[in-house]
Amino acid sequence: MRTSTAPWWRDAVVYQVYVRSFADANGDGLGDLPGITKRLPYLRDLGVDALWITPFYPSPQHDAGYDVSDYLDVDPRFGTLADADALLTRAHQLGLRVVVDLVPNHTSDQHEWFQQALAAGPGSPERDRFLFRKGRGRGRTQPPNNWTSVFGGIAWEKLPEGPDGSTEWYLHLFDRTQPDLNWRNPEVRAMFADVLRFWLDRGVDGFRVDVAHGLFKDKALRDQRSAHPSSQHVESMLETDTKDEPMWDQPEVHDLYREWRRLLDSYDGDRMAVAEAWTQTPARTAAFVRPDELQQAFNFAWLLAKWDAGDLADCIRRTFATLDPVGASPTWVLSNHDVVRHATRYGGGKVGVARARAATLAMLALPGSAYLYQGEELGLESVDVPEELRQDPAWFRTGKVWRDHCRVPMPWSGARPPFGFGGRKQPWLPMPSEWAALTVQAQTGKRGSTLELYRKALKVRRTFATSAPREVEILDRARSVLAFRRGPVTVVLNAGKRPVALPKGKVLVNSGRLADGKLPPDTAVWIG
Repeated sequence: MRTSTAPWWRDAVVYQVYVRSFADANGDGLGDLPGITKRLPYLRDLGVDALWITPFYPSPQHDAGYDVSDYLDVDPRFGTLADADALLTRAHQLGLRVVVDLVPNHTSDQHEWFQQALAAGPGSPERDRFLFRKGRGRGRTQPPNNWTSVFGGIAWEKLPEGPDGSTEWYLHLFDRTQPDLNWRNPEVRAMFADVLRFWLDRGVDGFRVDVAHGLFKDKALRDQRSAHPSSQHVESMLETDTKDEPMWDQPEVHDLYREWRRLLDSYDGDRMAVAEAWTQTPARTAAFVRPDELQQAFNFAWLLAKWDAGDLADCIRRTFATLDPVGASPTWVLSNHDVVRHATRYGGGKVGVARARAATLAMLALPGSAYLYQGEELGLESVDVPEELRQDPAWFRTGKVWRDHCRVPMPWSGARPPFGFGGRKQPWLPMPSEWAALTVQAQTGKRGSTLELYRKALKVRRTFATSAPREVEILDRARSVLAFRRGPVTVVLNAGKRPVALPKGKVLVNSGRLADGKLPPDTAVWIG
């Protein structure tokens, strides 16, 4: 257990649970809340401090629950409110915190408010809760502006003509079934304050704020002047050149987060929020975590860093240079439910998994919070899901493979799918038979397995994470080597092609085998 007086989240290891794919208690092929509750001892034994659960609210599931129709209940596919309460109770008994997903940028088109807006018609107070506008051009047949959806195509959906011949369009920066809310409407602000209180009163410890850089749009909804698409996809969101984005990162969002911070601070237990904020510069991200705003923001620059010692070192330097002036705690993340798993991103196969293990070891030694994605502790890679079984709405809108590959369910035990996930048949996304050697059961107690590496690293991390200095000293080593010292621990990562000599000291954790006191390529080590 933690003994530090610092807020629990400041140096926490948070494990992301993708609710559909973690554990299936009722055998219907879809993960659920009782399944998560059953597997909580696994997370405790792994050594994490908290779990973040993706949306489990009532939803048509057009975007895997990120199209919410009711923020104050649980989708029957995943359980009941009583199941949510039981999960919270059990997690707290085991010393685990629980962070839940909050989706404030948009609702489902089946949300009561949106159905009321459709029925009420143009100019109504009900429509003012969303972003309805008249079309442009002759006959109003063109979209209100030139914005495009993150999921491809135009960001506007045209409604059928009314009895009087009038029609409007509504904005959806994601799927057409996810209408964007109008955050300049005080009813929207009040509704989400109630949502926060509802879950805080039930005992959640924090929120992951989906599309935190969205919410407010340019008041005039003006055209985007650049030719860049309005895209949140990782290949385009963190560009070095500044582009015009009237749909993202508007200044008004910061007053809202100040309100939310005051609300969070009114509860005991160091309640927190972490922003999913894709911004153009590190300084823009830092604005979300000023002392009176949200507690954390995801460090996507670390996720996007190349397998290159210099690139990783530069990312560490930039992170602290950006966050130190606002006094914020850094976060580190390598994979999540929206991106290619880092074992695949680093090259795939044995090389990719070796690099993923090394990068994780370096990450876990850094001060701040580390966010892990379910299955990475097993060395799982992204999976090529057959075209006819894909469910990502971005696939249907663009024909590009985006996210199904990283959402394939967890393999727990056994020699064939569904590997103890639940039921007897393949789950909602099929699991590859090659995962038989990667299950939790197969790796538990196996020397050198990725699971045991994570367990050992997390155990050792607890001995210094809250007490070691927060300063990181980047050491002068070969160009292919990332080396840094943090208090009593020295970390060396070899991103080159030849073994490198190690500094003197006791080896605390090693992601690969040492040979004659040298660190092989694509491995990392902690030395104390």
